[in-house]
Amino acid sequence: MRLDGVLFFPVTPFGADGELAEQVLARHVADGVAAGAGGVFTACGTGEFNALDLGEYSRAVATSVAATERRVPVFAGAGGTLPAAKAIARAAAAQGADGLLLMPPYLVTGPAAGLVRYVREVAESVELPIIIYQRGTARFTPEAVASLAQLPNVVGFKDGLGDFDLLQRIILTVRQSTDKEFTFFNGLPTAEFTVPAYRGMGVNLYSSAVFAFAPEIALAFHKAVTGGDEVLVQRLLTGFYLPLVELRDLVPGYAVSLVKAGVRMRGLDAGGVRAPLVDPEPEHLATLEQIIATGLEIAGA
Repeated sequence: MRLDGVLFFPVTPFGADGELAEQVLARHVADGVAAGAGGVFTACGTGEFNALDLGEYSRAVATSVAATERRVPVFAGAGGTLPAAKAIARAAAAQGADGLLLMPPYLVTGPAAGLVRYVREVAESVELPIIIYQRGTARFTPEAVASLAQLPNVVGFKDGLGDFDLLQRIILTVRQSTDKEFTFFNGLPTAEFTVPAYRGMGVNLYSSAVFAFAPEIALAFHKAVTGGDEVLVQRLLTGFYLPLVELRDLVPGYAVSLVKAGVRMRGLDAGGVRAPLVDPEPEHLATLEQIIATGLEIAGA
């Protein structure tokens, strides 16, 4: 199943008791697919992958797969220590995921050769297609990505660094080394903000955290940027995405907690975030509410 259009990164809802709220997650995912998501990336960064135990993770993946009714691909997050990443990858496969987003091994900084070994060992533990996520401590060289692209089930590379010189080198090196279909993604937080720059390098797919709480805005932006409506693109970037990014940058972790707050504002009780993240302050919630209202107005929703 191919990925296309707006890629949906659902939050992971928690109930008043702090436990995984599977029915709320099912509704969240089903609503996103009905709204027009081109793919679902569950239990990833926006879905607080780092805060889930293996049992919760397995249930979140199973719930998401069932909620999509196989209408779009479901990719599940994986990462952490090498043994944990392998166990998580196998759990995702067992629950019917269509692929994995392999995130950085947290807190460990390794050379390119070590990152290649990490990805290779996870890839060899499952048959699922794998998208590598470059972010934080996981910084790949062009040669490293080119070597991993030779693995049959490594199918894509998601960039969360924003180093355009490095990314261009990676793209060119991979394209020269293989003729297999290999997809590049814009994976920066609030990715729409940098979509015009990434599209200039031929990277058209991007992750949309905004879709989780305002699919109307995310879809309007996608339609405008792919249809060449530069006026609407600039209006949305200036009136919605710029203030959202500025609010996001006020507190570490707001890239996740603001999204979850937005989901609650739009009528779905997804609960709060787990530590070490914090929920937004009241004044920031008020600002977010105004930003969303402005974005909906610009989008014509």
